[in-house]
Amino acid sequence: MVASSSLFAFGALVPTALGYGMAVPAGGAVAARSAVRMQTGSGPGLQAGDNSADPGAGNYGRLSDKLKEADIERRLESEEIMKRENAVQLAREARARKVALLTQIPDETKAGTVDDFMFKEGVKDILEKLDYDLIGLLPVKARVREIASLLVVDKMRLKLGLETSVPSLHMGFTGSPGTGKTTVALRMGQILQRMGYCRTGHVVVATRDDLVGQYVGHTAPKTKEMVKKAMGGILLVDEAYYLYNAANDRDYGQESIEILLNVMENNKEDIIVVLAGYQDKMDKFYSFIPGMNSRIGNHIEFPNYQADELVEIGNVMCRELEYSMDAGAVEAFRQYITKRMTMPFFANARTVRNSIDLARMRAAVRLFNEKIQPTSDGMITEAELQTITAADFPSVAELEAQGEGAIVA
Repeated sequence: MVASSSLFAFGALVPTALGYGMAVPAGGAVAARSAVRMQTGSGPGLQAGDNSADPGAGNYGRLSDKLKEADIERRLESEEIMKRENAVQLAREARARKVALLTQIPDETKAGTVDDFMFKEGVKDILEKLDYDLIGLLPVKARVREIASLLVVDKMRLKLGLETSVPSLHMGFTGSPGTGKTTVALRMGQILQRMGYCRTGHVVVATRDDLVGQYVGHTAPKTKEMVKKAMGGILLVDEAYYLYNAANDRDYGQESIEILLNVMENNKEDIIVVLAGYQDKMDKFYSFIPGMNSRIGNHIEFPNYQADELVEIGNVMCRELEYSMDAGAVEAFRQYITKRMTMPFFANARTVRNSIDLARMRAAVRLFNEKIQPTSDGMITEAELQTITAADFPSVAELEAQGEGAIVA
């Protein structure tokens, strides 16, 4: 009897999800059975299937939505906190690097010689390669050296803990086609990357077609995509004056210009914009967009090559292709290129490249025709395969006979 009373007093065993064995208080068996039915989805308060018809289930659904919204808000808040923490951490690391520069250099130690510093940073090698790659262009090379000197001295000041600031590195290149603007941009990108002013130093070349759309809402995504590709390096906008059409107020190029202006001002530490084109057209472009001119700190003019420089460029191109021009070919090329300089569609080094390609083709045809003759044994020597002769260049008479419409080189 005592045992029975105890059992009645403390409750009975009821079925649960884990089997029998959960004790419930006396008189609570009905509540326990109700709880079990709700747990299995068979009770009146919670349906196993669609519960939209049940008023109580509607409250449950709204609570679930609220929980999801709260979870999204917490996640967004956490992401924002992480961004702020990352920004603070980057600022601390930058400051720590400056402090390390000050603490690691003894008071009696100077920054070192300019020549040593340029060699250490790799700037000297790049400038020497620029001299090797580009014939002539002495004013351009001098301007590039001036910019490199500013960056080197700025880094030496930083090493001694002196105040420094990032100079305006946006550039304007003016000159005719084929004067080496893209090559100089590539070398400048390498210099800036070695000096720590841009992350990668790569160059992205863009024209109006790459930046301006053809309908409303198309220009901004195209311009931003090109800017994204150039981040960490240089964005070279060739023939930049085509971005602005003064005769059409609704031209979409204005939208691209506004985006570039904003990028040049707010992202100058992560991207360098170079605007290139003819001198007179670029001057007119700057007069329409004064904000663009004020953001460019370095204007470099690329002069046209002289005839002797073009001949030297031709010799360099032949050398890189493992060809050589004999004495007669050099003089024939000089006469050819001098005449081409006075004719339409002349493009400096690009015309030289096309001329060398034309000479190679004519040399191949000449050798083929010579070796298939009955009097020939058909054997070609290594020297013949590497030599360009005077006959491989069109004569001045041929140029004049072709006429302006037939000029392709």
